[in-house]
Amino acid sequence: MTHDLGPPNAQMELVADGVADVTWLFHGLMPGRFELTKLPEFPTFEDFSSENASVAYWRTHQEYLSDAGEHRGVEVLGLGVHGPGALFLAEPIESLGDLQGRRARIGGGVMADISSALSLTGVALPPGGTYEAATQGVIDGAMLTLEGLKSFRLAEVLPYTVQMPGGFYRGSFSLVINPDTWQSLSEQDRNAIMDVSGEKLSRLFGFMMDTVDVRGVEFAKEEGNTFIELPSEEVENFMQLAANLPSDWFEVAAAKDVDGEAAHAFFLEQLQVVAGDHEGLSADDVVDPDV
Repeated sequence: MTHDLGPPNAQMELVADGVADVTWLFHGLMPGRFELTKLPEFPTFEDFSSENASVAYWRTHQEYLSDAGEHRGVEVLGLGVHGPGALFLAEPIESLGDLQGRRARIGGGVMADISSALSLTGVALPPGGTYEAATQGVIDGAMLTLEGLKSFRLAEVLPYTVQMPGGFYRGSFSLVINPDTWQSLSEQDRNAIMDVSGEKLSRLFGFMMDTVDVRGVEFAKEEGNTFIELPSEEVENFMQLAANLPSDWFEVAAAKDVDGEAAHAFFLEQLQVVAGDHEGLSADDVVDPDV
């Protein structure tokens, strides 16, 4: 396992060019290349696990999105969706209107669209640079997942967390392998890899995202952070702000010969199907007791 072969937004090229064999990547860091991958990122105002979302996303990708070729140059082994995106702040708010003009760390994808809808001043930063930027007063807050409260120690510098039912947004990822590397493996090895990839690997990705989110919240509470629950009228205001995001995406999907409305409906349907047909993974399923 080799780290730091390149920045996060170069991971796709590193694998496609054969510099690396396998990687995982966040689609929002490559705007223009990845647009269909925004599908699982839209606010739903419904609570669901990342595990279920990742499985639903894999099924939707296989049914509607894969033929569009956004992952051309690599082989896709799995897909993933991170947990509910939250807003971490240095100072508390009472309404979404209080956010106007505040500087917040953002990434790409739907997160950037949401920050604009909230009238935030977006500051593009990698997650690893957020702590320093908050410490130095470069930003007033950050849009990240709950796991970032611990993994990036943001609970230490941004003590107020604002959440939205189902998250302000989600994030889309894929796990990919270089095609030449894939073909260099024996058929037996490829079959062995695929036995634990696809929907299974996507499920595992989501499960681990759920796991680290819990750890992030626990850490923040230990640090004495405050979790702000906005009143219902503010949730309704956000629903109105985000209402056009899916329909705008339908037009983008249509330009790629994808029925975006059908794909979106299928994804939401699969969220319910997955929740009903599988009790979900547990630590016993993913931890080898002999290791």
